[in-house]
Amino acid sequence: MKHGFHIPVLGLAFSIDTPLKVAKFGINSVISIVDDELIERMRLYYLEKNNMPSQPISKKEQDYRAKRITAYLDMIQYLVDADLKRMQEERFGTGSDLDRYFQLLPNDSPERQAYLDLLNNKAGATQTQLIDYLKNSLQPGDIDVNIMSKVDKINVDGLGMPLEDRYSDAAAALRGFANATLRSSVILSAGMNPRLYNYLAEIPAFLPNELGAFDKKITLKVSDFRSAHIQAKYLAKKGLWVSEFRIESGLNCGGHAFATDGYLLGPILEEFKQRKDQLIDELWSIYRQALQAKKEQLFPVPSVRFTVQGGIGTADEQSFLVKHYGFDSAGWGSPFLLVPEATTVDSGTLKALAEAKKEDFYLSDASPLGVPFNNFRGSTAEQERLERIRAGRPGSPCTKKYLISNTEFSDAAVCTASRVYQHAKIKELETKQLSADAYQQAFDSITEKTCLCDGLATSAYLTYEIRKAKESSAVAICPGPNTAYFKDTYSLQQMVDHIYGRVPLDLPQRPHMFINELQLYVDYLRAYMREAAHDAKKVKFAEKFKAQLVAGIAYYRTRAEKLSEFGFLNLPTFLSGLTACEKQLLKR
Repeated sequence: MKHGFHIPVLGLAFSIDTPLKVAKFGINSVISIVDDELIERMRLYYLEKNNMPSQPISKKEQDYRAKRITAYLDMIQYLVDADLKRMQEERFGTGSDLDRYFQLLPNDSPERQAYLDLLNNKAGATQTQLIDYLKNSLQPGDIDVNIMSKVDKINVDGLGMPLEDRYSDAAAALRGFANATLRSSVILSAGMNPRLYNYLAEIPAFLPNELGAFDKKITLKVSDFRSAHIQAKYLAKKGLWVSEFRIESGLNCGGHAFATDGYLLGPILEEFKQRKDQLIDELWSIYRQALQAKKEQLFPVPSVRFTVQGGIGTADEQSFLVKHYGFDSAGWGSPFLLVPEATTVDSGTLKALAEAKKEDFYLSDASPLGVPFNNFRGSTAEQERLERIRAGRPGSPCTKKYLISNTEFSDAAVCTASRVYQHAKIKELETKQLSADAYQQAFDSITEKTCLCDGLATSAYLTYEIRKAKESSAVAICPGPNTAYFKDTYSLQQMVDHIYGRVPLDLPQRPHMFINELQLYVDYLRAYMREAAHDAKKVKFAEKFKAQLVAGIAYYRTRAEKLSEFGFLNLPTFLSGLTACEKQLLKR
């Protein structure tokens, strides 16, 4: 890697073309490949923009979903390669992309120092050689893809008969990636899907090539060591190697939030730090046996990367996570929503994010998946949801059907955010003769679900003017709570300089990311206890949850002094934040 940070997946639309914006500068980023309709429209848009021949891939074609994904990823790879080739023809000192590539590199990069020597005429007689060295060092960032493992609808043919498992949403997306020319990683998130993992083992692209390297790698996005261990062992037994473990904060992140059982990010990273060599050794033993059983060629132990993301906001936090815990990279997600040079956020949503207050970012039950979802009160999708309720027509039309799962009222699964489901559920509610307060609480719970399939794609449709007639213009967006501290829009250079501590952004007073996450967990536990007060089993779980948080606070006290070694300047506030959260937990 050229950089010590990466840009994680951001919803459906927000990082859909991020590699086309940042890969030429050596920055790794991630595309969601859930929505083939969005992907196809974006492909046709960029083909037309670059005067390249285009042929739509119709939904009538067999395996159209995989074909659309392959075609889009191949186009991105082609355009990024063309960018690198063009940059190699540019001259230094002209303010070109070639200059920007080296200006963005971290301070300790040998290539950046060589570039500065060239500009300051320190190269002397070796100037020509230095220019050749720098241009030959150009390396694009990885173009990784994300699949939410459990967003895996079984599809049907024209007669309504179920298709084979290999045509399910997640399997088709995986095949689309496997058939693409990219040499990068599929990032599997949102838990284990045995059906998908079994299919993964059937794809030769994930086996080592003749040099022992992987053309297609596997990354697991997890929230704790146990999940990483279980999933990686399952894959190793199938003859599949996990090349990266991407640890994400359970609550201090964007999108869906998978809360741990009270385990905080610091202690989780400590466990990885202490046990990662043991983990690799165990996985290698299992993996080697699986390859031997398949009569596959054996190579030395493949490399494994460990990365972390979720709520990072300052250079000292970046440095601490990477250097203290021995990680390879840190992910900066939500702050990049405010960098138009890197992400795709329509102008209205961008303005709303920049002007938002802390209370505008909240953990909701809006997702039809039934998983807590980081939501934004200022989104037009949230406004549209409330307007539909006021008009007596709650729920959304359901066109893409990626999140259908409920069969309460019909044999065919429907989405809980759909108008059809919410109408039926409210009719059922009206027969229960509840008190006014109980009725309203149940009504709000039903209607809080919102359409994510359309809303999370709309920003790209608006930005590139590819929205079709009669499609909603409402944008759903899922920034993490950390977004509240970034109060403007920024250039790519400004954000990268902030990450590396060269020119910090002028942010409002902000608690350390560990304190922010801890407070989110305290609030989460409080909400859980309100609902679990009369359930002995849930109360017992809550006590264990609280005990883990208290243990996490104790751990942070032992690491507090270390923070200052990496540039953190406000240790008293950090310690008082720990004490304040501890008092909230111990308060009866």
